[in-house]
Amino acid sequence: MEGEWEARLEAWRAELDLLARATGTTWVPLAEAERQAGVSRSALRSWYRGGEISSRLVDGPHGPQRLVPLEAVLDRAERSARIRRRAEREISLEAQVAMLRGQVDRLEIRLAALEARGRAG
Repeated sequence: MEGEWEARLEAWRAELDLLARATGTTWVPLAEAERQAGVSRSALRSWYRGGEISSRLVDGPHGPQRLVPLEAVLDRAERSARIRRRAEREISLEAQVAMLRGQVDRLEIRLAALEARGRAG
């Protein structure tokens, strides 16, 4: 049974690869598009329902599977001010964490020096 499942999954991946080569576009399931572009599934649905990106419904290993062109999703996400702001906030948060780590490191050094002085004096 498990071997049959693996074979079915591999056949589906081969179909996606063939589709990509035939169309010159990388078609991915919604979950993969979500992960790579950092957008919500509802945004993706809105985009393909509104005609902003293409989509295809194909037979997948779990039944019908919605595919979207990854390049179009990434382009559309880049044009979204909300998604861009969220990415900037995340970068900003990373910078803030790095800054706070530096401050904690300096405080630990100062605390160790004060403790050493307290023991010596």
